[in-house]
Amino acid sequence: MKNKRVITCALTGAIHIPSMSPYLPITIEEIIRSGVEAAEAGGAVLHIHARIPETGEPTNDPELIGKIVSGIRKESNVVLCVTTGGKLGSSTSERLASIPVLHPELASCNAGSFNFNVSGIAQKIKNPKYDWEIPYVEKTYDNIFSNTFKGIEEYILTMNEHNTKPEFEVYDVGMINNISFFVNKGIIKGPVYIQFVMGIAGGIPATVENLVFLLNTTKNALGNNFIWSVGVAGKAQFELTTVAMILGGNVRVGLEDNLYLGKGQLAKSNAETVQKIKGIAESLGYEAATPDEARRMLGIKM
Repeated sequence: MKNKRVITCALTGAIHIPSMSPYLPITIEEIIRSGVEAAEAGGAVLHIHARIPETGEPTNDPELIGKIVSGIRKESNVVLCVTTGGKLGSSTSERLASIPVLHPELASCNAGSFNFNVSGIAQKIKNPKYDWEIPYVEKTYDNIFSNTFKGIEEYILTMNEHNTKPEFEVYDVGMINNISFFVNKGIIKGPVYIQFVMGIAGGIPATVENLVFLLNTTKNALGNNFIWSVGVAGKAQFELTTVAMILGGNVRVGLEDNLYLGKGQLAKSNAETVQKIKGIAESLGYEAATPDEARRMLGIKM
């Protein structure tokens, strides 16, 4: 597996609003088709959010998420990672609702609280498609993405109960200490899977220096008991995911994190983002892991 790299594709998320791109998948059918295409392009893991089909507004509804999961599962063996980030401002119970119902192989587990701010999006949208969009992003100027120690423990224990492996989302370096705390407490089963999420206002900036800092800090805290990946919001995505692969890490792309393939060039599908990072990987001598290879690499029960 030395030259294998796991490509995760985050399909739609809960941050980008429909007015930002006509290619952002919104309906259940669009998200399913986008996910299957991304898997066929080389994605081994799909990160799943749902939206209200009529408006594109993010939702935690387990029924809608379940329809997406079952729809993709009928057509692909890809690993599915269900979000517990969900819609901004949701309660812990709302964010966890899908795990006991769907028993996904992976689920996101946000590793700490921080000021999650994407309010700048509002200034770029002149004619919003839906009334909810501008207020939704504007309110993040006064938003704390709350993930307390009590809450994180509830996420971990719920995932353990339902045979779901946590994918720890690390937005800043202090969150590594939070993960170490729960490893020492004995409730996290190794190897620990960490997704460094960089470039969100309020989190760690997306630079090569900061990526190396995150990686070294994690090695000091966890030794060799972890596997890691990098997801980057915005234009530094392909630069830093390339560096991550060289450093031995895995990568996350997709329209949740970045709507563009290059400067001024909107990605027309999630598959295009997977194809681009897969091409970069192959040019460096790496291979995209298959879903079953990803399961072995990430320590997911098969």
